[in-house]
Formats: sequence, structure tokens, C-alpha cells
Amino acid sequence: MTITITAFERSPDGGRGLARDTRVRWALEEVGQPYEVRLVSFRAMKEPAHLALHPFGQIPTYEEGDLALFETGAIVFHIANRHAGLLPDDANARARAITWMFAALNTVEPPILELGNARLLEGDKSWFEERLPLVEDRVRNQLKRLSARLGDAEWLDGAFSAGDLMMVSVLLRLKSSGILNEFPNLAAYVARGEARPAYKRAFDAQLAVYKASHRPAD
Repeated sequence: MTITITAFERSPDGGRGLARDTRVRWALEEVGQPYEVRLVSFRAMKEPAHLALHPFGQIPTYEEGDLALFETGAIVFHIANRHAGLLPDDANARARAITWMFAALNTVEPPILELGNARLLEGDKSWFEERLPLVEDRVRNQLKRLSARLGDAEWLDGAFSAGDLMMVSVLLRLKSSGILNEFPNLAAYVARGEARPAYKRAFDAQLAVYKASHRPAD
């Protein structure tokens, strides 16, 4: 059965691989599964056909036969659970890898998203300069704990897993802030993720869509 995912027709991330379809592309590349991409406009994302796949009108979605999924955590878990390469065979190691997936999405990502939204949407507010350091410190507090746990290890728990894929994807959002560089082992960890051939293929595929959508008309 052909796997089809959805992605932005005109991604707002500037081709930096931050749109969430990149996470799904990466997972599929890691396990060697071919897939097709259906591009959707911002308008189409709010129309009934797309809302039937994603009730919140976002991307990505995942379709395979009669199965339709949304939310990147659920999609990546499904891919990792169905195909070898992203979850260990050992039951305990597998459970730990899944735990790191949840930690990335539920513990590490929320303050990072809060920081991004503050800088994007609140810069013109009178209280922005006072609020920003508080938001940045919430990010740093989580990174300190993550940095201490990672130490000088290559990956979070033995071999690269879906937990690392999700954590690296989350941390990538911090590259432009400069905060990631305050934690050299985390910056190196992210760089190792970016260096993986599967990530490069996923990034290039998403970047190609961005470039095509911003190409000047003839």
C-alpha cells in the first residue's frame, strides 16, 4: 500500500526543515519506506476533505490504505512500530525509546514553542522585554536537565531511535535562538542527527518543495 503524507504547499518555515512533515519524512527515510506527498494550501487545510484527516486543520497527515493518522508523535510511533530501524528489539529498551519520544513532545518542546511564539507574536508588546528572559529561562531549565542526562553519549539510550529522531527535531527549533549553543553536547547531538543520511534526504525533499513554491513565475 502506498503511504501518502501531507505537507504545506507554501511552508512558512523558510525551508529550514522545521515544518512537522520533516519529522515524518525522516522516519520514513530511516526505515526505507517510499512515500508520496500531497501538498495542501492553508485554505485547503481548513476545508472538509482535510479536516476529515486532521480535525484541527494542520499538517502532516498519514494515509496508508484504510488507515489515516494525524499528530507527528503518533505517526512516527506507527512507522517505528511497523518497520524495523527506529525501535530496539529489547522490550525494556523499546519502552525507554518511546518514553523519550513523549519527553521530546510533552516536556522539551512546549517551552521551545512558547519562546518561538513570544518572539514572533509578542515583540511589539510593552511587556515583551520583561517576559522574554522568563521564557528563555524555562527553555534553559529543560535543556540543563537534558544535557546532564545525555552527557557525552552519542544518543539518548544506546543506538539511535525514534526517541532521538523526535528530540533532535524539537531541538532544531532552537538553532536560530543561540540558546542551543550554550549546551555544547546538545548542539553536537543535534548536529549528529542532521548528519544522518536519512535526515538529509528528508530535509532536501522538504526544501525542494519550499524552493518550488517560491520560484518566480515565468
